[in-house]
This record gives sequence, structure tokens and C-alpha cells, in this order.
Amino acid sequence: MAKITKKRKVADAKIDKNKIYSLKDASALVKDINTTKFDASVDLHIRLGVDPKKADQQVRGTVTLPHGTGKTKRVLVLCTPDKVADATAAGADFAGLDEFIQKIEGGWTDIDVIIATPAVMPKIGKLGKVLGPRNLMPNPKTGTVTNDVAAAVNEVKGGKIAFKVDKAGIVHASIGRVSFSADKIAANATELVNAIIKLKPSAAKGIYLKGVSMASSMSPGITIETKALMN
Repeated sequence: MAKITKKRKVADAKIDKNKIYSLKDASALVKDINTTKFDASVDLHIRLGVDPKKADQQVRGTVTLPHGTGKTKRVLVLCTPDKVADATAAGADFAGLDEFIQKIEGGWTDIDVIIATPAVMPKIGKLGKVLGPRNLMPNPKTGTVTNDVAAAVNEVKGGKIAFKVDKAGIVHASIGRVSFSADKIAANATELVNAIIKLKPSAAKGIYLKGVSMASSMSPGITIETKALMN
């Protein structure tokens, strides 16, 4: 059994395990219980009343967080030569095609988001086994397959994130850093939750938002009241 550190014990002591916190209070508390020396990520974990095994109950989408994620995302644009200049001018970290396909085939995935133009999708389809498990495969549903690569890069750099329910019916997403004010953390969390609520599948019955918790890197989770979020 893993030994609980002194810092973790201090953090645990600040959370009432029997209490369900408001989003406002949780956003302030997650800053207080942080024990890391670095600017830790603040993550939201949302358990949904869906069956991810069924195609008509998949929950997947994108949302632009009003205050960004606090993390500079490395963006690769896979495109034909005529689009490279547009991509790099918009702030893409990498842009090109064949050389990057070869690098990815060799195991390189040191990127956070891949954007591709529709014309090159047939060439990168073979990368699915590498990119799929890492949620890096470009997809029209998340706006990462587009001819307007400049706009797509700007959106990603400006705080746009993609989310997808996992096999356990949970959406995990980073919504900021502990250096953010509590108000900014709460605003980003609200934007994500609202986006997920709007995507409720018609086939999903019963309680949709079954549980929400917030945590920073290596901190305990804080249970958040869901009824107010639904309203």
C-alpha cells in the first residue's frame, strides 16, 4: 500500500469528505490544497449517465475556455505546401506533411493537437493506431479537419479543448492552473459543463450529470454539487 505523504495528509484534512461543495467554493479550495511547487493543472472529472458502448450515447465535442488552459499547446498542422505559410503565421509549432508522417510512424508524438486539411486525410489514415489511443487523430467533429488551418490554430492556441467520454462514462478535462483566480477556474468549469449538458444524447435516460469532482495535480478530489450546475 502506498504511503501517504505529510503534504497529502494536510490537503486531505482541508477537505470535508462528507460535504458536497458549490463550484465557487471548490474553485477556491482547489487552490488552497495544492501542494506542488509547480503551477499544477486543475482538472474536472464529470461522470455521466450514459452507456459509452452505444453509438447513440457517445458524448464528444469541443469548447473554448474563456480564460484558456494556462498551457501552451504544441500544434502540428498536416497539410499541403500551399497551406504551410498560413499555419505557421497563425502560430503552429510544426507544419508540413510527409516528413511528419514519417516521424509519427517512427513513434514521435511530442505534440498536443494535430490539425489536418481534408485533402491529406487519406495519407494520414494509416496513423490511426499511433494517434488514436493518444486522442491526437484529426476529426471533423472537433474542428481539427479543416481547410481554414489558420482559424483552427488560433482557436487551439486561444483555449479551445476537445473532450470525450471514456469507457467508464467519465469526461476528464484540464480547465486551468492553480495560479488562476478562483473566479477564472469556476468560469472555465462552467463553460465545460454547459457544453457537455448541451450534448446530452436523446437516448440517455435518467440522471445525466451523475457526479462532478475537481482536483489539481496530485491533490485529492473535491466533490461538487451537480443540481446547481444543471440549472
